[in-house]
Amino acid sequence: MRILSISIDKEAMKQLDAVQRQLGIKSRSKLLRNAILNMLKEYETLESLSGNIEVIFLLTYKESEKNHVSDMLHRFEDYIKTDLHQHRHGTCIDVLNVEASAKTARELFAALKGSKCIYSVTYSVIKDTKK
Repeated sequence: MRILSISIDKEAMKQLDAVQRQLGIKSRSKLLRNAILNMLKEYETLESLSGNIEVIFLLTYKESEKNHVSDMLHRFEDYIKTDLHQHRHGTCIDVLNVEASAKTARELFAALKGSKCIYSVTYSVIKDTKK
């Protein structure tokens, strides 16, 4: 196994330790390996899709960044069927129902994941035309 060093701020480390305790995982390394494998599976699943798909994206971000996120989403406005937006304690929560080619959905996912202002992005495929 290879060794990987990472930098993490104090608050994130506290949260990581709390999750490790709650899940009963013996080591940080195992917890991080599980997180990395889940992320890789998430990318692999999206990469395997082809044709037109319908997908739900759930994203969270700091309320002060809503204009930045809105500008980013405008690039994909032709594919966003529904955008549900909610505020919660300084955090914005968006639920996007997207109907697009798998390639466009991957581009949107990459843009969201690559944005420094977005806390989290998850997705669920509703319809895959190849199935």
